[in-house]
This record gives sequence, structure tokens and C-alpha cells, in this order.
Amino acid sequence: MSESRGKFSFSDKVVEEFLKKQYGIVGNHSAVQICGWTKRMLRGKGACYKQKFYGADTASCAQMSPAAAWCSQNCIFCWRPMEWMEFKAMGEEEVDSPDEIIEGTIAAKRKLISGLGGAEDVNEELFRRVLDSFPAHWAISLSGEPTLYPKLPELIRNLKEREEVKTVFLVTNGQEPEMLLRLKEEKALPTQLYISVDAARKETFDKVNVPVYPDGWGRINRTLELIAEFPCRRVLRFTVIKGINDLESMLPLYGKMFEKSGADFIEVKAYMHLGYSRKRLGAENMPTHEYMKELCEKLLVFLPDYSFEDEDEKSRIVLLKNKNSKYRNIIGSVDG
Repeated sequence: MSESRGKFSFSDKVVEEFLKKQYGIVGNHSAVQICGWTKRMLRGKGACYKQKFYGADTASCAQMSPAAAWCSQNCIFCWRPMEWMEFKAMGEEEVDSPDEIIEGTIAAKRKLISGLGGAEDVNEELFRRVLDSFPAHWAISLSGEPTLYPKLPELIRNLKEREEVKTVFLVTNGQEPEMLLRLKEEKALPTQLYISVDAARKETFDKVNVPVYPDGWGRINRTLELIAEFPCRRVLRFTVIKGINDLESMLPLYGKMFEKSGADFIEVKAYMHLGYSRKRLGAENMPTHEYMKELCEKLLVFLPDYSFEDEDEKSRIVLLKNKNSKYRNIIGSVDG
């Protein structure tokens, strides 16, 4: 660990690896990266499915993490380099402040995206807007597990208080239910809370998610019970790995898990054979979009409260909606 970067910080090796992969290093333990969809958007080649489904601003997205090299799971489908991540508690006194992370993220993002300026196929007007403005959409995910950052409630509150920020999405593996409870109690819930649910029984969970905590299966189930009472948009993300976590015998079990969460939406998304995941899984584990639609039809038999809402073939994803949800799929829209 490098003393020069603070009490809790990236190792020199991790910094080197992140920089090779075009991450922007933010302070001691955070990072930002320009999403491939943002680059496509600036080139007029289409938006991320999160813009299609929810209205999130793809062009002005800050995809970042306050715990970029630390995670409580070692998911086999993760295309991030989890092999050289570690698990370690982050103490309140050891970490960077939310303000430092926000300002550092903006500066690092601006530096990364400036490299697109002048390219022939880039929309210059859109590029200038994105370069010069405060990001309108914040995706707290990227790499590592953001709920390990002990000042996460303050970080989310600070972002939501900014007039320029329209949406804040938090993606978590659900292994820190007490942090999620803090977000609720401290009035710091994001615009949209994502929980990754990729197994319907403990044996599959241990194989697919490879949790650090011995009670990892209990933790994800505790999280699903908790979010049933959360007053924010809740989305479950089910990454389907063909032949591993999609067996028909598992579908009734997924139905019970998903229903008890009361989630407003369920994203059923194909595993994509990309990045580091290619070292752990084969191309045969990547479902087609047609396969995903057929699987969802079977899954809906066990989800009486849900129905088909939308799909995006490019990302091989199907969106299901809770019939009892007060939310429409576009952010800011509420039924009734």
C-alpha cells in the first residue's frame, strides 16, 4: 500500500492496471470511467438501455465507484478484473470525503472525455455540453462494491442536493444490508436502487457469486426483505448465465425471491462474454436475445405480480414491471 496516497488507498499495481484500462483515478480509493455507451452516444450511435428504459442521460453519465478495487464477492460473470481485487473494511477515518470524491470524479471524467474532442464522428455540440457541465446522471457502480464505502449516505445526499443532478443510480450486490438500511434511515436513498440477484439457491449462489462472507446467502435474502419497504425505485438485475443459473427447476425459486422483494422492475439480462469473464466462462454461456425472451415467458408464470414492460436487443435484456408499482419506467413519472 502506498503511504503517499493515504491510509486507505489503491496499491501501485492496481493504479497501474486501472490506468491501462482507461480508468480515471480519483483520490485514494475511487475511480471513474467513460462508458462505451457514452462514447457511442457522442458519436450518434445509440444510447444505453438505461436511457431507453428510464430516461437516464447516457451522454452526461458519470460512471464511478467509491470503492473501485474492493468487493465482497468474486462473481464468475464479472467482466471487471476481480482477480486482483481484495476485501477489506473501510474505516470512517481512513477514507476520502464525499466532496473530494465528487470533485475528483468530475475532474478525472473531464480529462478522460476530452480525448474525444476533434474526432470527425463526434457531435461537437453534445461533446461541449458534456465536457463543460456537471454530470446529470451518476451511476455508482463501475467496479468493486460501493456499499463498502462508509460515507455512502453523505455521498448520495450531496449528489441529490445538486440542481444539475437529475438521477443517481446505485448498483450493489446486496451483501451489505445494514448499509442499505442506513441509506433509508438517513434519507439518502438513490433515485434508483439496483440489487444484483443471480442465484435462486445457496449452492448456485456460492458457485456464481463466490461470496467473501460465510453468510453471503443470508445477506442477499436479508437485503431483498429490507427493500420491500424502501420508498425509492427498486430494480433487481438478474444476469443469466446459460446452463448455470437458468435451469427450469430454479424458476419457481426465483419467482419467490423476486416477489418477496416487491421490486418495481426486474432486469433479466444476458451474461456477455467480455473482459476478464472470458477466463472463467465460455461463449456458450452467453444467451441470445431470443433465448432471454423465452426464459422470461417461463419466469413470468411464477411472477403473478409482474408483466413484460420493454426490451433492448442490443444489450440482450428484458424489462419486467411490478403491476402494483406506482412508478412508470421513465424517471420522474408516477402513476396515480
